[in-house]
Amino acid sequence: MSRIGKMPIVIPAGVSVEVAENNKVTVKGPKGELTRVLPAEMKIEVENGQVKVSRPNDLKREKSMHGLTRTLINNMVVGVHEGYTKTLEINGVGYRAAKEGNKLTLSLGYSHPVVMIDPEGIESVCETPNKIVIKGIDKEKLGQYAAEIRSKRGPEPYKGKGIKYATETIRRKVGKAGKK
Repeated sequence: MSRIGKMPIVIPAGVSVEVAENNKVTVKGPKGELTRVLPAEMKIEVENGQVKVSRPNDLKREKSMHGLTRTLINNMVVGVHEGYTKTLEINGVGYRAAKEGNKLTLSLGYSHPVVMIDPEGIESVCETPNKIVIKGIDKEKLGQYAAEIRSKRGPEPYKGKGIKYATETIRRKVGKAGKK
């Protein structure tokens, strides 16, 4: 049995979970609403303020979908109740970010500024010129947008310049040794 899949999801106050035909799950909460179609093989039940996911048999595909389905529903519940945030840090001389409306402008040492538009449901905030906080209710979209921002100038191992996640540590390398 899947250790993650068999755990029930507790629905917090103010959040409602509805399961329609073909496992179309809709989660509504104080921060918004998320809808997702989950694998049809899984059996999703909402009872006594909990969501339970079970699988019909022990085929390899059902086993792999069991924990995934439970985690996706849990991410939706946490997203509409609390929301998600991801923090990015910009390191490097002259590297900075600025926010104007829904446009994020990055100066990353290129000959031109990199302009990114926030996707629907995702908001980015520049607390300081070298710190970007991304907020949203959809964990998947949030992570994808953060990865796209990071990919514009990933951190390099010699000086540590570039965009990195706040929780990330960069393995530094030693540069060339000079001759004596």
